[in-house]
Amino acid sequence: MYDHIKLENGQLILEDPEKVRQNLDQWIYQAVFTADREEKQKRLTLLKEVAKALGAIPASIFGLYQAMAQNFPGFTVPAINIRGLTYDFARTVFQTAKEMQVGAIIFEIARSEMAYTLQRPLEYATVITVAAARERWSGPVFIQGDHFQLKRKSFFAEPEKEKAQIKKLIDEALEAEFYQIDIDASTLVEIEKETVTEQQRLNYEVTAEMAQYIREKEPAGIHVNLGGEIGEIGGHNSTPEELRAFLDGFNQTCSQRPGLSKISVQTGTSHGGVVLPDGSVAKVAVDFDTLRTLSELARQEYGLAGAVQHGASTLPEEMFHLFPEVKCCEIHLATGFQNLIYDHPALPESFRQKIYEFLKKNFASEWKEGLTEAQFIYKTRKRGFGPFKKDWWDLPPEVKASIMTDLGKKIRFLFEKLRVVNSLALVKETVVPVKIVKI
Repeated sequence: MYDHIKLENGQLILEDPEKVRQNLDQWIYQAVFTADREEKQKRLTLLKEVAKALGAIPASIFGLYQAMAQNFPGFTVPAINIRGLTYDFARTVFQTAKEMQVGAIIFEIARSEMAYTLQRPLEYATVITVAAARERWSGPVFIQGDHFQLKRKSFFAEPEKEKAQIKKLIDEALEAEFYQIDIDASTLVEIEKETVTEQQRLNYEVTAEMAQYIREKEPAGIHVNLGGEIGEIGGHNSTPEELRAFLDGFNQTCSQRPGLSKISVQTGTSHGGVVLPDGSVAKVAVDFDTLRTLSELARQEYGLAGAVQHGASTLPEEMFHLFPEVKCCEIHLATGFQNLIYDHPALPESFRQKIYEFLKKNFASEWKEGLTEAQFIYKTRKRGFGPFKKDWWDLPPEVKASIMTDLGKKIRFLFEKLRVVNSLALVKETVVPVKIVKI
């Protein structure tokens, strides 16, 4: 199928690794946009093996998080959701990480994002690993399933069916070599119940069931790094009582070990930020005292790496240095990058408006009364990545280069403020990738 690559007796042989590397841009493009589903799967699977042969091996960050639980290393791991321009964006991240010797970095995609960006797990994992190989990345590659979330309405209507959907997604993610999975049953919290334990019961029971399922399915030699969530992001701030109720219930319910490595909490943020009528994002007050308290509690009483902060990418820049100071173990970043891409001056206005007109036509039902046009566009433009995926990829090289320059500056800023610069040595010390052959 590809020049300079041979399969002999189930073994992948790269006859000329440098020429293979030079062809990756073309090959990944062809694979992603192959119309036939079977052929696409075949190409993506092979290219991920090629990337692994070039040194970009998907791995579990579990070893690092175990070390963090024992002795916090002074940094917060950035988990980056890439919704569009995925290959170029990932290459930019790896370029910057190489320059700054950053090893503690996660690439993630949520259940909901897979739908509206049209990136299934195998495609996402392959694009990320090929980008790593293209940039001669030498560290482990951490790919995460973010918010493997149960839909509340669906669950209460048909609980077994909704759980089966998550298990099916877990199967797909593990096959694609997602070795980090965040189980999110926080949507099932019943705040009307009398005790905190009863409020969290469905959350910890379903999270435990999914964790056991993952442990039974994970490849030999790999502990998938697991996360849970105690309060749906956007609600009231999480409390020590909620954290203890959830983790005590989880540990009593889940017979498989190891259990969770981290716990997502609510400290005042919301996914995507709070958008004002003019389309700008309101400043949000993050409760760093809560984040510090819950991180310490999770670490000292339960042996976790700490608490995880979601919905952080649209926060003011002056806040980011505080996350490692309060010993937050992981921070999730998505919408801020999306905003930079959509609002970038190099993006052709005609292309931007083409997407916005598509949104107004196809998602009119989401234009609720009282929303300005700017608010509607801000809330829905994430849906412009999937239907226009090829158009984004086909943007002129100079346009993409300009956008990537500024994304690179943003990534550099985040690496510095989250203090992951020079973390590669610790990552290599605590994480030994296990190469699983998929062909």
